[in-house]
Amino acid sequence: MKKALEGLKVVDLTSALNGPFCTMILADYGANVIKIEPVNGDQCREWGPIDKNSGESGFFCYVNRNKKGTTLNLKSGKGKAMFYELVKDADILVENYKGGVTKRLGIDYESVKRVNPSIIYASGSGFGQYGPMSHRACYDIVAQAMGGMINITGFKETNPVKVGPSIADHVAGIYLTVGLLMALYNREKTGQGQLIDVSMIDTIFSLLENALVNYTVGGFIPERNGNIDPSIAPFDVYECKDGFAAIGVGNDRLFEKFCNAIGHTELLKDSRYKTNDLRCKNYIPDLQNIIREWSKDYTKKELEDMMESAGIPCGPVLNIKEAIEHPHIQAREMMVNCEHPTAGNQYFQGCVMKLSETPGTIDTPAPLLGQHNAEVFGLSEEELKQLKQEGVI
Repeated sequence: MKKALEGLKVVDLTSALNGPFCTMILADYGANVIKIEPVNGDQCREWGPIDKNSGESGFFCYVNRNKKGTTLNLKSGKGKAMFYELVKDADILVENYKGGVTKRLGIDYESVKRVNPSIIYASGSGFGQYGPMSHRACYDIVAQAMGGMINITGFKETNPVKVGPSIADHVAGIYLTVGLLMALYNREKTGQGQLIDVSMIDTIFSLLENALVNYTVGGFIPERNGNIDPSIAPFDVYECKDGFAAIGVGNDRLFEKFCNAIGHTELLKDSRYKTNDLRCKNYIPDLQNIIREWSKDYTKKELEDMMESAGIPCGPVLNIKEAIEHPHIQAREMMVNCEHPTAGNQYFQGCVMKLSETPGTIDTPAPLLGQHNAEVFGLSEEELKQLKQEGVI
């Protein structure tokens, strides 16, 4: 079956996570992604978990599936010439160096555009391509800290904590993908390429949701609220007999159903809970405690079934094993198998976007270091050997 992005040639200069996550999406949906690593490999080849038999990184293998792998020393004259030969007919180039590095290497947008005016050049960095901090390196934890997210995550009585997964990287990768697709659409109409600049700091800042308007409109600086949403109540995680469950009651109609379901219809007559706004203001301590006392009498499954019957959004708090094995995750093909040449069978996340006519699939494993050098650069065995000896690939 044909894939949505078949025929697109993507040169991938990315490492770590935000860039590779973007190019993984492109590759899953059919783009020919050519990953260029430094001669000593992408840094995340060393990130755990490491397969004890093959030495391969599970992290690297997940985010670099469906790609062709090459190595290139971009500081060498030959390496740079091979790079420019590769980008002459490329549709897209994706890089995630810190600001200023591509210019020093001579592979920045302005330079690449001279040999390929229609190139779509996507830059995913920590601080962006301009601004007083654009030169600085960044990882997800720094972006979460400076973007404002860490300070509003956790409970009031504890220190701030980062959100578990690297959301700055993942969402920046998604933004890069969206930007690329918009640029492709524009190029279809105009023939013009362009530069896409996505910053991890901007990404986190864009995800702060009502925290920003709480300050700009509400006039107060939001602090940590644990699992509570300051705009909706009840909206919390409650303890059950065998764990925890999340419940969200987003409007007055749902609150009436909720009160009937939990056997506390007296709450409907309480003036403190007449509207969502009033419930938010008066949720702690009384309303929260009433629900907490009620939930402790039920298992997660009993509570989930009860809420489903009432039409109330609810779900159990699952650990990773439970999430992987959940029937709905399995039915949605969100876990897939892929055979790696040295690590063997791998089991990781599937494709999120379900396209009816041009679906994404995982067809090939992440490449071994330099696996496709000969194929991509058109090298003979002798040329391959010579370039390795010279430190070019």
